[in-house]
Amino acid sequence: MRTHTSIRKDWDLIESMINSNSKILDVGCGEGNLIKQLENNKQSNTRGIEIDGDLVRNAINKGLSVIQGNAETDLKQYSDQSFDYVFLSQTLQAMYNPKIVLHELLRIGAKAIVSFPNFGHWNVRLQLLFKGKMPVTNDLPFAWYETPNIHFFTLKDFQEMCKNSNINIEKSIGLISKNKQFEITNNSFFPNLIINEAIFLISRKTYEPIKIKSKQKIFSSPKFIANQR
Repeated sequence: MRTHTSIRKDWDLIESMINSNSKILDVGCGEGNLIKQLENNKQSNTRGIEIDGDLVRNAINKGLSVIQGNAETDLKQYSDQSFDYVFLSQTLQAMYNPKIVLHELLRIGAKAIVSFPNFGHWNVRLQLLFKGKMPVTNDLPFAWYETPNIHFFTLKDFQEMCKNSNINIEKSIGLISKNKQFEITNNSFFPNLIINEAIFLISRKTYEPIKIKSKQKIFSSPKFIANQR
């Protein structure tokens, strides 16, 4: 039974991607509403880090384990693989060095869940094409001179960065208008046009070591002996 109702659709999707009783860090957690939801609904062991001191105090007043810190400089305090999941919800585009932050998430967590607005949406493209100005939409509501976003990127940009950075995309979900959702496939052209917001479950790519036969086994094999006759 659900005991807490999410005020954001991506929170419900994040909840659906994690296992119960997991150890979680929410980076940029705000007042801690998401981690509170996961404590109630998934019995998660949660932590949070937030740059805004007022939001940190509000979270602590709710009984949550949240500290004040900057995601770009303070994740180094966490040891490798400290968490089952690390979240970065609607924050990657506000980072100065998003690729470095992404690798830090996967250093301290076995998996990471990242959500971001898609700058490749058709409405954004049309505004740039016909108005010649930086777009303002429901998902990108700020004018260019007051936006907290630093790096605008598309669904396709993110997929290509993961591919070039040895990051495995385990699952990806797109949200479109009226809160409809669907799983994103490798063909990013059509999803890149209609998705307002994307949510990715990612992990590090691991490679099987190449097994090299010992010289003794090679030299003693029947095939090798036959070739020497």
